[in-house]
Amino acid sequence: MLTLKILLAEDVHMVRGALVALLELEPDLTVVAQAERGDEIVPAALEHRPDVAIIDIDLPGLDGLTAAELLHKELPSCRTLILTSLGRPGTVRRALAAHVSGFLLKDAPPDHLAEAVRDVAAGKRYIDPQLAFSAWDVGDNPLTERELQVLRMAAQGAEAPEIAANLHLSVGTVRNYLTSIVMKLNARNRIDAIRIATEAGWVT
Repeated sequence: MLTLKILLAEDVHMVRGALVALLELEPDLTVVAQAERGDEIVPAALEHRPDVAIIDIDLPGLDGLTAAELLHKELPSCRTLILTSLGRPGTVRRALAAHVSGFLLKDAPPDHLAEAVRDVAAGKRYIDPQLAFSAWDVGDNPLTERELQVLRMAAQGAEAPEIAANLHLSVGTVRNYLTSIVMKLNARNRIDAIRIATEAGWVT
């Protein structure tokens, strides 16, 4: 029997332990590496050469989708399965754009995890049908990458001077970006823009 090698990236120790135990119950699955930070994923994958990386979307150091995109570039033979509690349509679209092979919600039945791992390892996509359908219902993200950077920092509570210092921009330029973001999203104000972008999955 062919054994599939798995890398598991999850920052909550108890959840990670439970997932490892669940996966190891399957005779054809073995966890060869674990990571609790997003920036640990690529080094661990290059060392252990897993067939599938199961990646939580919310990780310290580097978010799961960015890590998945880097992993695809560095080790394209490794398929990726995003495991998350965030079922937002925009997040699914970001995952597809990042070359993710599967998208599984954390509240899915346990047997779905092994099924998803086997499917993505076989070159198939595994995405909840309702999530996949709703992903196409959401409009394209109208924000540029720079506007998203500004909005992510604003969502974390940073004010214009702090954002400007971090992104090496003038305060006036940051304020212009924030105004543009509000207009593009048809939002009432900055807080409303953050809400709209978060609900769509464009900002996590």
